[in-house]
Amino acid sequence: MRSLLGLVLLGSILSSTVVVLAQKQSLQIVYPPANYQTNSDKIFFIGTAPPTGQVLINGKQVNRSKSGHFAPSLPLQLGENLFTVSYQNQAVQIKVTRLATQPEIPQGLAFAKDSLTPAKDIARLPGEPVCFSAIAAPNASVSVKLGNQTIPLSPQLQQVQLPSNLAALTGKNQPSQSTAGKYEGCATVFGQNPLAYSLLYGNNIISGGVVSDSSKDVDLGKPQFQLTLNGKTITQEAPGKIIILSQAQPQVVAVTAEAGVARTGASTDYSRLTPLPKGTQAAVTGREGEWLRLDYGGWINSKETTIISGAIPPRSIIRSVGYRPLSDRTEMVFPLQIPVPISVQQGKRTFTLTLHNTTAQTDIIRLDDNPLISRLDWQQVAPGQIQYTFNLKKDQQWGYKLRYDATSLVLSLRHSPVIPDSKRKPLSGIKILLDPGHGGKESGASGPNGVLEKDVNLVVSKLLRDELVKRGATVVMTREEDKEVSLVERQEIINQQEPTIALSIHYNSLPDSGDAENTKGVGTFWYHPQAHSLAVFIQNYLVEKLERPSYGVFWNNLALTRPAAAPSVLLELGFMSNPWEFEWVTDEKEQKKLAKAIAQGIVEWFKSVE
Repeated sequence: MRSLLGLVLLGSILSSTVVVLAQKQSLQIVYPPANYQTNSDKIFFIGTAPPTGQVLINGKQVNRSKSGHFAPSLPLQLGENLFTVSYQNQAVQIKVTRLATQPEIPQGLAFAKDSLTPAKDIARLPGEPVCFSAIAAPNASVSVKLGNQTIPLSPQLQQVQLPSNLAALTGKNQPSQSTAGKYEGCATVFGQNPLAYSLLYGNNIISGGVVSDSSKDVDLGKPQFQLTLNGKTITQEAPGKIIILSQAQPQVVAVTAEAGVARTGASTDYSRLTPLPKGTQAAVTGREGEWLRLDYGGWINSKETTIISGAIPPRSIIRSVGYRPLSDRTEMVFPLQIPVPISVQQGKRTFTLTLHNTTAQTDIIRLDDNPLISRLDWQQVAPGQIQYTFNLKKDQQWGYKLRYDATSLVLSLRHSPVIPDSKRKPLSGIKILLDPGHGGKESGASGPNGVLEKDVNLVVSKLLRDELVKRGATVVMTREEDKEVSLVERQEIINQQEPTIALSIHYNSLPDSGDAENTKGVGTFWYHPQAHSLAVFIQNYLVEKLERPSYGVFWNNLALTRPAAAPSVLLELGFMSNPWEFEWVTDEKEQKKLAKAIAQGIVEWFKSVE
C-alpha cells in the first residue's frame, strides 16, 4: 500500500535491536523499526511470537490472534519514547521519537527556524499581493523591509491547523488549533509609468525604486525581517527573493511532458487538475521556486516545460469542430491556432471539455447520430473560455484520451464494449488489466510474521487471472513475477493496452495514527467518475458474498486510479497490519474464494451496465 498512500509503511522487514537470551529467536517485530521517528501521537507495534505464553510491551500484556500475531497501539509523548517488547526470555528494544507538528516558538529574541516566508524565490504580476510571515515570541514587534519601505506584520490569533489528507483514512480528519506566535502582513506591488514600482500597504501607495526597462522583470531582492523585543532588535533575511513580472513581455512556455501535471498550487501537496497534453502553450503569470503559474490558473513544474523565446501570450480562435466516427470510439477534432490549456469534467451522461485562452467563431458543427453521443452543446462561458458538453446516451463512460496533433486538439471517446450473451463465457471479448501492486524492491506492507504485500498481491492476481480467463476474458498483467515496475510504467501499460477495465490489486495498512488492531475490511479506490460505478459495485459484492467487513469506498488521487483510458479501480483486499485479518489474507483457501468472488463480481457488474 505504500504506492497507494505515499506513507512510510511496512515496505520491508526492518529489524530492531534484539537482546537474545536464548539460542532460538521466536519473537519477531516488523514495525516500527528501531530509532523510528513520527509526527503521530501514537504508534502501533506489528509482530508475532508462538501462540503459547505472553507478549509484553513495557510490562503490559498485549492481545494476540490465534496464530500469535499482535498489533497494539501505544501513546507517544513528545521526544523519545522507549519500548521493550518481551516474550519469555527474549526482548526487543525500540526507540520511537515523536516529532512536533508545529514550529517551536522562540522564548527570546529570535525567529523560529525556517519560519520566514517567502521561503523560496517568488514572482508575481504587478498589482498582486505579496505576503510575508514569521513565527516569533508573543508581544514582539515584527516588520519587513522591502526596498526602501517597511511593512509591519500583525500578530495572528490561534489559527486552525488542517489535518493531512491521510487523516481521512483513519476517520480523524478534524481541524485543530495551532499555537499562537505567527506574524503576517501583505503588500501589493504596482507597475507604474514612468517606469517605477510602488508598494500598497493598507490604503497607502508608497513609491519604490525606478526600473530601467518595463519589458523586463523587476528583482526586488530578499525581504529583510526585523524583530524587536524588550528593547532589543535583530534583522534576518528571508530565504526567497521577490520578482515582479513584466506585463509587457511575459514569458511563454510549452509543455514537454506527455501529460504535464497541472495543480492548484505550487507544490505536490496541491490537488491535480486535468493533465496538459504535450505541446500545450501558456504564458507564465507567477513563479514559486521551480513551479510556474500558467495564465489559465494551473501550476506546473518548470521541469515539464520549455521556454518559447519571443512568443506572445497564446490565444486562439476556433471555428468548426471535426467529427471522426471509428469502430470502437468517436474522435472529435478541435482545430486551433495554438495548443491551449484544457480542462475535463465528467458527469452523469455528460463529458465537458473546456478550452482556455480561446474565443469562438463557430457557426457549424457536424455530429451524426452516434452510438455514444446524443448531442453536443457549446458556449463561451467567459472571455477566452469555451465549454463543449457532450450529452451521452448511457451513464457508464469507458475512457477517453486527449492529445495535440500539431495545433489541433484530438479528443477520443471510447464506445461501450460488446457484452456477450453467454453464460459459459460471459467475459468473452473483454480485455481486463490486472496490476499486482508493488514488486522487487517495492515490497509494500508487511504482515506480523514478515510476509510481504507484494507476494500476496501477485498470488491473488494470478488466481484472479485464471478465474477471469475461465469466464472468457483476455487478461493483461503488469507483472507476472517478483520484479519492480514503476508507477509510470504501469500507467503506460494501461494507456497502451486500452483494456475495458483495469484493476490494481493491493493489501492495506495504516498511517501511524491508525488503529491497526481493530481496523480491517475491504476497500476500493477510484478517481475518474467513469470508475465510480465499478468501485462501488465490487466493494458491495465482495462485502456481501464473502461476508467481509467494509473499510469503505474512497475517491483517491492515486497513480493507478488516474489513468483515463479505461475505468481504473484500486482494490485493498484486507489489512496486512491487522493480526486477525492477516490470517485470512494469507489463507490459500480464502485467497481462491476471493479470486472467484472478484471475477464473478466483474461479470455481474458488466451485466448491470448493459
